[in-house]
Amino acid sequence: MSSATSPSFGFEQMRPRSQTMRAARTPSKKDYSPVTARTQSLHAPIDPVAFDCVKIIVVRAGSARLFSEFGSRHVNVGDVIVLSANTLCGAEPEGWITTTTLYMDRDYVIDQVFWQYATRFRTRHDASDFLEAHYAEPAQIVRIGEERAGLLMPWLDELAALSVDGLTPERFYRAQACLFAVLDVVVPLLATSGARTSPMQRSTAPPAGPRYRQFRALRVEARDTVERLRQQLDRRWTVADMAESVHLSSSQFRRIFLEAFGKSPIAYLTMLRVQRMVELLRTTDSTISVIAASVGWGDPDFAARQFRRSVGLSPSEYRRITVNAPKGTAPD
Repeated sequence: MSSATSPSFGFEQMRPRSQTMRAARTPSKKDYSPVTARTQSLHAPIDPVAFDCVKIIVVRAGSARLFSEFGSRHVNVGDVIVLSANTLCGAEPEGWITTTTLYMDRDYVIDQVFWQYATRFRTRHDASDFLEAHYAEPAQIVRIGEERAGLLMPWLDELAALSVDGLTPERFYRAQACLFAVLDVVVPLLATSGARTSPMQRSTAPPAGPRYRQFRALRVEARDTVERLRQQLDRRWTVADMAESVHLSSSQFRRIFLEAFGKSPIAYLTMLRVQRMVELLRTTDSTISVIAASVGWGDPDFAARQFRRSVGLSPSEYRRITVNAPKGTAPD
């Protein structure tokens, strides 16, 4: 798993790497932590965006309408949003909302699952397969209730305080203790499945080996491909085209890309196109067919299906309810 910048709040803007480099110092090994917590109050809408880590967002106060693969849903105090890596989610606060978001490196999560089921798994590949199948829903809302949410607040506050200047090795075990206390409340209430039961659930992807993550793709070929996709969304990309552009075979390219981003190249391209459609629906008067073509989808019906699958609404529904709302931006 990788990411563009150090996270700042629960519904953050995923920016191109060139913009990120200007906006913030590139994270160093000293800055890196597999677990980070941030508390943030939002007043303006945030377009559906994705972040390349597992996120648990706890609503502390206020309420909002969310848009993601679970559809359009309202959340308030007592609700917890759980998002897999690279899952689009947007928020429209109903006045305001305060959240604490936990960001967890995907490899770190796999390692925890491996040790949780140590009597069942022989390798972390087994843990990855189990995680992808058993927790197959990429986005879900867990209704833990206000009483349970209240129990989480001291642990969330301590995690956020430990994350302010970067989690040090000396405080790592304390941070883990707080995190595990939160997970002990939330995880038993997650929806689980023994196998994929719907098209929106994630298929198993080959796991990556343990490695140092710098909140960015590990291989330059994967990073370069994402830059090309962002710059040429309207191109009719195939996996073979992407592989050729970085001088790799298609099979090797798929493996490298999955290890870097946890999604197939085409699934990642779909996410980028939906993000761009979201922006154009809000900021322009162009027809949906024109917008779809501008991001590389010549068939507007196909574009609408992909949009609904990612955001939970059709493009026309999303435009109708958000076009007049002021857009929020993610702080650096």
